[in-house]
Formats: sequence, structure tokens, C-alpha cells
Amino acid sequence: MNGQRRRGFLRDNALSLAFLILLMGSLVGQAISGVAGYNLEARTAGLQEISLWRYVTSSRFAVDTAENWQSEYLQFTVFIFLTIWLVQRGSSESKKPGSEGRETDKKQLLGRYAREDSPAWARAGGWRTAAYSHSLLITMTAIFVLAWTAQAVAGRVANNEERMRDLLEPLSLGQYLVSPDFWGRTFQNWQSEMLAIATMAVFSIFLRERGSPESKPVGLPHDETASDD
Repeated sequence: MNGQRRRGFLRDNALSLAFLILLMGSLVGQAISGVAGYNLEARTAGLQEISLWRYVTSSRFAVDTAENWQSEYLQFTVFIFLTIWLVQRGSSESKKPGSEGRETDKKQLLGRYAREDSPAWARAGGWRTAAYSHSLLITMTAIFVLAWTAQAVAGRVANNEERMRDLLEPLSLGQYLVSPDFWGRTFQNWQSEMLAIATMAVFSIFLRERGSPESKPVGLPHDETASDD
């Protein structure tokens, strides 16, 4: 029975578990390659090399990680918000044209339209239903802001370490927030995320992947949005 329950848990959560494993593997790879690159630069400059542990607890590792995380959560925050109001005919990433907006309580299964198995706050009404109705966007936005803040703080420390090696005055947080280093790191991540979302929305009009929920059925016409069926 325990074996069946364990297999059932793994099957029902396979997607999130797979991405968690890929995330951990990516972080390990980033740490190993990052400390190797750092120590190569240190040897070239005649500076002391550092251990793997010291690298993963350094501002350099923190800023590299935070800037990637903030851009990913910005991508999802913007995508969640824009797909409420904007559509792309034929895209599997879009609602069908004509259904723009927040939609009715009946379609969203809110209040008196909630089912018996609906979340409690979908039935509660008032501020609880209002908060729950926007909980995904609120959470994604909060994580984005926290990650961007972490990028700013860690980036300032990392940038000041480089400035001190060049015998330059360190920057305050306010100065760093308007510096080319901060915005260069930010925009180079933002543009890649916007490109990825845009291409996914457009490619899914014309291209297919059989069996994937991110794709329309293979035989569906190009101009038919996935939610039309």
C-alpha cells in the first residue's frame, strides 16, 4: 500500500519534481563552473582562489542567481496580466478573441456559482474571494520584487568589490540602482524573457507538439485558438 501511494505521489507530481531536479542540477552546474571561472580570473590577477562553499555564499553567485530569478518571475507576472486583456488568435497561450477581461463569476465559479469542491475562498465572498481571485498575480509580483531587490543588494556588493580592486570609491545602494551595471544586468535578462514569451505565443499558432498541453491538437486549424474547442 505504501509503495502504491508513493508511486501515485510521484506520478501525480512528476512535472514539478522533474523541474525541481533540473533546478538543483542547474544550480550545482552554475556553482561548479562559476567557481572555476572565478578562480581562473583570480590566478590571472594574482589574487587568492576561493573554495566552492565560499563562492556559493558570495555576492557574485547571489547576484547571478537573483538576476535570473527576477527576470523569470517578471516574465510570468507580465504574461499572466497581459493575457487577461490581450489575445492572440490561434495561439495555445491565449484565450479566444472576444473573451478578454476578468470574465463573469459564473465562468470563474465564484460565489453562488462555486462547486462543492471549489476552494473555500472562492465561495466565501468579500475580500477573501477578491484576494484569492488575484492571488497568483500577487504572489508572482511579490517574488519578482524580492528577487529584484536581492539582485540590487548583492549586485552592489559584487560591483563594489570590483571597484575596490580598481582603487575606486564604493557606490551607495542609491548610486548603484542608477548605474550601468545594475540596468545592464536587468535589461539583458528582461529582453530574453520577453522574446521567449512572444515566440512561444506566435509559434504555437502554426507549430504543434502532439500530447503537450502547451500545443493545440495537431489537426486544429492555425486560426483556431486552443480554448475554442
